[in-house]
Amino acid sequence: MVKPPTGGTEGGRGKPARLKTAKERTPSQQRWLERQINDPFSAKARALGYRSRAAFKLTEIDDKLRLLKPGAKVIDLGAAPGGWTQVAIERGVKDVVGVDLLPIDPLPPAHLIQMDFTDPECGPRLIELLGGAPDLVMSDMAPNTVGHRKTDHLRIMGLIEAAMVFAIDVLKPGGTFVAKAFQGGETASLIGELKRHFTDVRNVKPKASRADSSEVYLVATGFKGR
Repeated sequence: MVKPPTGGTEGGRGKPARLKTAKERTPSQQRWLERQINDPFSAKARALGYRSRAAFKLTEIDDKLRLLKPGAKVIDLGAAPGGWTQVAIERGVKDVVGVDLLPIDPLPPAHLIQMDFTDPECGPRLIELLGGAPDLVMSDMAPNTVGHRKTDHLRIMGLIEAAMVFAIDVLKPGGTFVAKAFQGGETASLIGELKRHFTDVRNVKPKASRADSSEVYLVATGFKGR
């Protein structure tokens, strides 16, 4: 078993390690691998058996806002590799349905499907597997990047908007929507739209979100109904 990181702080662990060889790796791959090696949340995820460091983002959000409740019905968008679903099950949620373009190893009792969320048939399939309307829709979706900043940003915003529209369409009254977003003018417009449908909307920046990232999480609670 990998031992939990020791020393340093949650943001770092002293002198960073470097990879011994960069053979056949691009500079960006090299930087990504070195960041993973030196990331305390990645090490902690391995030690605790979580499939991704993203699990700690959801645990921190839930510790603050108590979104995951036994008896709740939950939909996990962009579920692969399964970190958020693991947290939901760990915290007593029995009815969880997850979807991703990538395959996801089983996590009983969750129903996990490989499908394009933007496929018109996906939404009804998720509701069918869940057995009714969800109490919580959570999205950690991010599109594959093409390397063009403006194009990548538009694709990211398109996914967030699609997740928001889906949540507004299917949530139970009083329900909750959580989604990964990125700071910027477009995020402000999303917050404005969410405020029309939810009683409380806030930005949350978990400690497990890297400090140099513009990533934030939109948490909208108290769905007003359709």
